[in-house]
Amino acid sequence: MGQADQAPAPRARTRGKQPRSNPTPKAGRNLPAAVVVGLAMLLAVLGGLLFLPLAFVAIVTAFAVFGVWEIYRALEHNGTRMPIVPVMTGTVAMPFAAYFGGIESQLFALLLSAVAVLLWRSIESAAGSANSIFAGVFTLGWVPFFISFAALPLHAAGTTPLGLWPGGVAPIGAWEIAVMLLLVVSNDTFGYLVGASIGKHPMAPKISPKKSWEGFAGSAGGAMLIGVLAALFVLDKPWWVGVVLALGTVAAATAGDLGESMVKRELGVKDMSSILPGHGGVMDRLDSIVFASPVAFILYGLVAGA
Repeated sequence: MGQADQAPAPRARTRGKQPRSNPTPKAGRNLPAAVVVGLAMLLAVLGGLLFLPLAFVAIVTAFAVFGVWEIYRALEHNGTRMPIVPVMTGTVAMPFAAYFGGIESQLFALLLSAVAVLLWRSIESAAGSANSIFAGVFTLGWVPFFISFAALPLHAAGTTPLGLWPGGVAPIGAWEIAVMLLLVVSNDTFGYLVGASIGKHPMAPKISPKKSWEGFAGSAGGAMLIGVLAALFVLDKPWWVGVVLALGTVAAATAGDLGESMVKRELGVKDMSSILPGHGGVMDRLDSIVFASPVAFILYGLVAGA
């Protein structure tokens, strides 16, 4: 038998083995990496919040900067060039404006940033200007403005040299932010555990196929448990305040998660980036917090007299 007659045999055997050697990969997170990275971020944020508030504001600003940069890259990949210089300037300014000047300064920083986007884009070519301006203003409102609400309770507490709290005791505003962050983490953790275990009914299959009603119920139940404990032992409030805060935070965090999923689906990306092992991009972690921060700020104002 010649060499040409022998050639087809190994190809046939190779084709037969392919389905077994290339199984379909299972979807899901790298859970150990996700836990380690998540705990490291939480400890850094809470440490700054409770002991060095100005450092907390700087950390919030850094997360916002990374999130905006991810949005900029995703938009650019789809043909929309956002005016990154004025947008980044506003992203850095808004959290510090909220911390030092309160909500009036925060709103003023948003307005100036939006005007800067318009003026910056006006000196460039007219091609694509409408999409560029809309993308810039939308990003300013979505990320830095919303997340700056996390710094507003610290403004009411005032500032001290180097940002250290007098006597090392954090004021109630710092504890309010800590509880909000804890409720967001509870929402993600309990939702993931319950949804991955028994989730069968998709909440929004066209937007986020993995998010289920069972997971949402797990988020609400777990957050209410944490909220009640936090209200009683951290905030010194009635138990029902914890329930209100938990339900409001879960609703806002879920809306933020679905909102970012809609943006990613529109842009054709799975994750905004891969900078955080087990989590994806920074915006994949901020999506819940940017919506939860203003909602929590409003809810704290409503239950202040409880």
